[in-house]
Amino acid sequence: MTTTPSSPVPLGMPQPPAPQYPAEVRRRLEADAREIIARYPGSRSALLPLLHLVQAEEGHVTRTGMAFCAELLELTTAEVTAVATFYTMYRRKPSGDYQVGVCTNTLCAVMGGDAIFDELKAHLGVGNDETTADGKVTLEHIECNAACDYAPVVMVNWEFFDNQTPETAKRLVDDLRAGRPVEPTRGAPLCTYQETSRILAGFPDSREGAVAASGGAGHASLTGLRLAKGEAPGRIVRPRDGAHREEPPQPGSQHLSSHDAPQSTSASDPAHPAGPETGPTDKEGE
Repeated sequence: MTTTPSSPVPLGMPQPPAPQYPAEVRRRLEADAREIIARYPGSRSALLPLLHLVQAEEGHVTRTGMAFCAELLELTTAEVTAVATFYTMYRRKPSGDYQVGVCTNTLCAVMGGDAIFDELKAHLGVGNDETTADGKVTLEHIECNAACDYAPVVMVNWEFFDNQTPETAKRLVDDLRAGRPVEPTRGAPLCTYQETSRILAGFPDSREGAVAASGGAGHASLTGLRLAKGEAPGRIVRPRDGAHREEPPQPGSQHLSSHDAPQSTSASDPAHPAGPETGPTDKEGE
């Protein structure tokens, strides 16, 4: 669609064809793309990593990039566009070296995610999905980081920064903009968004120690598993100060699931014990 300077409303006129990549860039990208396509029994399955590949080239998915994907996979540009606009990991406009996402879904929000997002907008002078003037940081709210046990969570280029506060989040973006070293709470060291996109396209992370640093699940994520296996003696509490302590079992806590054996009801309701009837029912007594 095209617009006129006096009217931002699309006029329904078709855009000209997307420009081609320069010959040298195309040769390089096509070699990488062929390697990706060869991994799949059906070429169409390579679309997601190919979109990451073209995003790694320019920092966002351009019309040129989508046309390139469509050509190599023998798809229409409409089919490629439908995928590129569906997934939020594909940027549709130029963005910063560091994609800072603040979770504002329910648990993170009530734990402080909304406050973090508001403070960062004011601190950076940008709104949602906007980039700082120096091109370093793009700020966005995201629905869920799948890390509720570390709420509130901020992600930078999809690496975790757990248990954040407005103060730590502001210090984080200041360090990113100043080029100071920043270490995620867990996971691999940070790299730029374009470098991250190439890794997501399926190419090895060649940085020394980066793969080993990815590690496994953190303590909070494994607590439920430990309880389910009966490995923990009682409730496990990890306070916001980072210290770890285990509390003794509470009365009635030996049953870890509603599917376990029946338990007595609360002491405040002694007249209604839980469990199956032990005497005859009314029907049996008739």
